[in-house]
Parts: sequence; structure tokens; C-alpha cells
Amino acid sequence: MNWIDVGRFLVVAGTIILVLGLFFMLSDKLPLGKLPGDLQLGSGRFKVYIPVATSILISIVLTLVINFFSRR
Repeated sequence: MNWIDVGRFLVVAGTIILVLGLFFMLSDKLPLGKLPGDLQLGSGRFKVYIPVATSILISIVLTLVINFFSRR
């Protein structure tokens, strides 16, 4: 492993951290977790939350991003 590889790794890691930070900063404004298709079951003290639509949306976005970056 040479210094160029270390530099590339640091740039990629920094970019991922930046994107995650922006996502968490904007997460209050995004409707994730409140989409139609997300299920809330129960009443009173016992509630079960099943984010079906949110999970599908995140899966599609991550699949597109991974496919975009894995093709060279």
C-alpha cells in the first residue's frame, strides 16, 4: 500500500462522513418514517412501528448509489 492509496481512502471516507452528516442535519425536513405505507400498530403503552415504505425507498437509493460507484 502506498501513500496514493491512503490518500484516496481518506478522500472517500471524508466524503462518506460529509454525506452522512448532511443527511442527519436534513433528516428533520425529510418525510422518512412518515411515508404512506409505514405501519403503526398498537395503542396505549404498546406500539409497534414497521417502516415498510421507508425501507423500500432507502433500499432503492442505496442500490442506485452502490451500482453507480461500483461500475468503473
